[in-house]
Amino acid sequence: MNATDDPRRRPDESLDVIRRLPGIADEDLPFHGHHRIGEHLMRETGETGAMGATGEAAEEARPDRARYRRRLVLSAAVGAAACTAMAAVTLGVGGSGEHPAAVRTEPAAVRLLDRAALAAQAAPAPTVRDGQFLYTRTVGHSTSLSETANGGMEAAPTDESAERWVPVDGAGGTLTRTARGTSTDPAAGAVKANINHPTYRFLESLPTDPDRLLELIYADARRNHGGGSGSTTGPDQEAFVAIGDLLRTVEAPPGLSAALYRAAARIPGVVLVPESTDALGRTGVAVARVHHAERTEWIFEPATTRLLGERTVLLKDGPWGKTGTPVTSVAIAARGIADEPGQVPER
Repeated sequence: MNATDDPRRRPDESLDVIRRLPGIADEDLPFHGHHRIGEHLMRETGETGAMGATGEAAEEARPDRARYRRRLVLSAAVGAAACTAMAAVTLGVGGSGEHPAAVRTEPAAVRLLDRAALAAQAAPAPTVRDGQFLYTRTVGHSTSLSETANGGMEAAPTDESAERWVPVDGAGGTLTRTARGTSTDPAAGAVKANINHPTYRFLESLPTDPDRLLELIYADARRNHGGGSGSTTGPDQEAFVAIGDLLRTVEAPPGLSAALYRAAARIPGVVLVPESTDALGRTGVAVARVHHAERTEWIFEPATTRLLGERTVLLKDGPWGKTGTPVTSVAIAARGIADEPGQVPER
C-alpha cells in the first residue's frame, strides 16, 4: 500500500494537498469561513481515521457460498452508503428521506464537483446518430472471495477490463469484449431504457436541473431498492453509486454530465480525498462516500477535472483485504462513437 492509498494520512498533509490543488485553494471555496472549515475537516479526519469512516465491518464471507465476486456494474447496488458528513454547508436535496431538516457535505468536495460540472458543460456535444454505438474501454479489477481447502476465505483480484458498444437508440444488443471472450446481450434492446440501463437518447431526455435530476434518481433508488426500508445501503449511497455508474460507463450529453456532478454535490456525506490512484496508475483527486468501512471514490485529473475512473477502498481489515486495499478499481481508458459494434473509433 502506498501513501496515496493510506486512509490514515496525517490531517496536515491532507490540508496541504487541498491547498495546492488547482481551483481548490481556501480562497477559491465558495463559502465564508472556508479556511476554518478546512482545518476542522482535517482534524476530524485525523480523529476518526479514513475520511470519517464509521459503520459496520466489511461484508463477511457467507458459509453457504464457495465464491463471491465484487464488481462495478451499471446498477445502484454496489456496497457502500451514507456516512455523516464531518463539517460543512447546508444544501437542499429533494426526496432523500434520510435527512429531512438539513444536508451536510464538504465544501472542498462541492468545489471539485462544481469544477467538474463546468468542464463537462464546456465540452462540445458529440454528433450522435441513431444506429451508432457509444464505445467505452475500461481497465480494472474487482475482488473475488474464494473458499480455501482448510475452510478459510481467500481474496484475489479478477480482471474486469472490457470494451463495450452500447447502441445509441437502444436498437439491438450491447456488445461486450473482455479477456473471457466476446458476448452480446440480445435482451438489451428489448428492455426499456432507464437509469440502470441507459441509452444516449434516454440520457438526452433527462432533466438538466440538478434538483429535479436528483429527485428522479432518488425515486428510482426507492422503487428498485425498497426506499431505504429494505435496502442495506440506503437511497443516499444508491444515488451516489447510480450517478457514478452513469458517468463512468457511458458518455452522457455535456449538459447532463454537468447536472449529474451538481446533483452529486447535493447528496449528504460527500467528502474530498486529496490523492487517489486509478487502475491505470494515474494519480488524481477524488470525491467519495463511506459506508461499512469502505470508501467509494470518483477520481479526477486535477488540472482538467476529467473523470479518470472509480474505485472502492477498504478502511478496515476484513475478509476482503487489509486497510487501504482497492477491492474494485476501474479506469476509463477510451471513449468514442462507433458506426458498428466491434469498431474501435479513432482517437
